[in-house]
Amino acid sequence: MNYQQQSAIAYLSGPCLVLAGAGSGKTRVITHKISWLLTECGYDARRVVALTFTNKAAREMSQRLSELTDRRLMKGLTVSTFHSFGLRFLREEARYLDLKPGFSVLDANDSLAIIQEHLETTDKARLRAVQQAISLWKNALIDVDQAEAQAFNPSDLESARTYRHYCATLEAYQAVDFDDLIRLPALLLQSNEGVRKRWQSRIHYLLIDEYQDTNACQYEFMRLLVGKRAMFTAVGDDDQAIYTWRGATVENLKRLAEDYPELKLIKLEQNYRSVQRILSAANQLIANNISTYGKKLWSDLGVGEAIHVTPMESDRAEAESIAIRLSAARFERQAQWRDFAVLYRGNHQARVLEQALRELRIPYSVSGGQSFFDRPEIRDILAYLRLLANEQDDAAFIRAATTPRRGIGQRSLEVLGRYATQHGWSLFEAALNIVGSDVLPTRQSDVLSHFVAFIQRYQAKFLSRAPVYKSQQLTLESALTKVDASVDESPTQAITSLIREIRYEAWLFDSFDEKPAEKRWQNVCELIDWLQYKVDQEDLSLEMLVQHIALMSMLERADDDDPNTVRLSTIHAAKGLEYPHVYLIGVEEGLLPHTGRFEETLTEEEAALAQAHRIQEERRLMYVGITRAQRSLHISWCRARRRARELIACEPSRFIAEMGLVPDPDESDVQEQSISPKQRLSQLRALLQ
Repeated sequence: MNYQQQSAIAYLSGPCLVLAGAGSGKTRVITHKISWLLTECGYDARRVVALTFTNKAAREMSQRLSELTDRRLMKGLTVSTFHSFGLRFLREEARYLDLKPGFSVLDANDSLAIIQEHLETTDKARLRAVQQAISLWKNALIDVDQAEAQAFNPSDLESARTYRHYCATLEAYQAVDFDDLIRLPALLLQSNEGVRKRWQSRIHYLLIDEYQDTNACQYEFMRLLVGKRAMFTAVGDDDQAIYTWRGATVENLKRLAEDYPELKLIKLEQNYRSVQRILSAANQLIANNISTYGKKLWSDLGVGEAIHVTPMESDRAEAESIAIRLSAARFERQAQWRDFAVLYRGNHQARVLEQALRELRIPYSVSGGQSFFDRPEIRDILAYLRLLANEQDDAAFIRAATTPRRGIGQRSLEVLGRYATQHGWSLFEAALNIVGSDVLPTRQSDVLSHFVAFIQRYQAKFLSRAPVYKSQQLTLESALTKVDASVDESPTQAITSLIREIRYEAWLFDSFDEKPAEKRWQNVCELIDWLQYKVDQEDLSLEMLVQHIALMSMLERADDDDPNTVRLSTIHAAKGLEYPHVYLIGVEEGLLPHTGRFEETLTEEEAALAQAHRIQEERRLMYVGITRAQRSLHISWCRARRRARELIACEPSRFIAEMGLVPDPDESDVQEQSISPKQRLSQLRALLQ
């Protein structure tokens, strides 16, 4: 390790900020510092906490630590994401927040359903905007009263009132959302001195990765955990702060110095990833930003080859050119497909690129897209299977009970949630016991009892569980007469039977236009095929299959750990990754930097300031894209780009000139017209020669 890295590891005299440039070995510093604390400084592992933002980063840290440190010394060590740590905190302190220990955590789709129920609209853009507003308020520790007071127009006021309703609904459901996993611990530490002192005495040293990505809520959580002792190390890079749109604030770097005047600043400027030519371009670009702490990356890996800047006639020509260049480069460099990445500003740019790669049969994988198992229709069906396996799964109960709609509305669920909380029950147990009480009108309680009977009937039929009916209308004897025990169905036939009985296909076509409904139904059929594959491969019974699904925290199709494919990715999704050869496409004004409209309520001066902030963040995004490259970097921009079936004239991004680059005169454009396979082969041969 270099001197700066060693200094960052050994410093234990107070708060420390390690300003770690791209590729400068920040993970190495964090893991070695934890090992130093445990092996040389005598820290108890249970008193050391390291927080990061992704499960992947946490796993990488844990793996590296296990190679550095005696496993016995690591017992009790916490290396986790902010949100996993917040969840653990809430499980321990639930009683102080009037939450039952088994509270539910709602995902983004479940949260969106609550918002949609309140707004009574199918306008997805509006629903997402309100959801984003609520998330930003929570991340900034702005409560419902403050949100309403800050509303300047009818749209903001509607969002603020939805925020109030949303919080009340979560409270009734005994549920929290993703943002609450940090917000509620921070608020509790603020208000409860006993809890605050207990956690401050428990944590003797705190390490924070990707500090530039923290929001106001995470900063407050950190500040309250370390207390006056302030024994912590924050590692980050202000030049890679690219998440302000989701609440992160680079101002936390300034605030750290203000709140901790004794803060020790250590800069890591030696880059171990990229050749110097790439770093020089990155340094020259980012120098145009206003920075709290200046730094300049350097490398001893050699100068490297020239950075290519290629103008293209259109986005189609750009895609076809890159496909040809990838084929040629793979042979010329004797490389693997995994050595190449194509990066872009927005997901929409991938479509034409995928088509070009398929034509040349180049294998690729896409990062940043929606997982198959995150699709609403897939989550709907899996909610039923999760509930069959575990009646305590409140989130699954809510989704299954309301999709398709069967007369169980949000108000009924709120009442049911309060009833469940009073008795310490799950929502399923509360629904079992609600019949005959005066908690809900007869019609609503009957609908709930029929739903519970339906679930228990399938449990009795396929999971060998005897149903226990509380309903006066559905006795055990009458319900069991509906179970056809003579039918010997396979697991997937059983699931198909369930889907048919809830009339899911008909509900899709009643709820959506024909094409979206058909696509969703095709996804459900694909799910059934995948489940059949799991049954065939692992010889699972329905009970085993359902329990297997319920136990998976994030159900995703297994991919190879390191597939040999060209990686297509947004720059945001590529942060933290590196590739030998990077193609950065669509580097044009209006795209990178991306320009958008601001609210009409802004004054001219406010709009100009907002635009300046946006350009600075876009410049940081470009910087992140550049510094993903290890050996070669190729940049392209289009003279015209197709938008809404017409070609729009484009200009090269200002960032190209700021990097000190000019188009390579030796580069030839691929023309607009589609080229034939023969022409493509000729171009490929020319490139190889």
